[in-house]
Amino acid sequence: MISVFIIFAVLILFYINTLTNALCIQKEIPEEKQPKVFQTINILITILLISSYVEILFSTN
Repeated sequence: MISVFIIFAVLILFYINTLTNALCIQKEIPEEKQPKVFQTINILITILLISSYVEILFSTN
C-alpha cells in the first residue's frame, strides 16, 4: 500500500510543481523569489501528503 501511495505522492508533487511554475510565469514573479515559492509550496504539500497517509493508515486498521 505504501508503494502505491508514494507513486501517487510523486505524481501529485510533480503536477503541483508544474502548476507553481505556471503561476510564477503568469504572475511574473522575480527569479530570485521563485525558489522560495517552490520550497514553501513543496513543504506544505508534503505535510498534507504525510498527514493524508497517516489518516489512511489509522482508518484502515
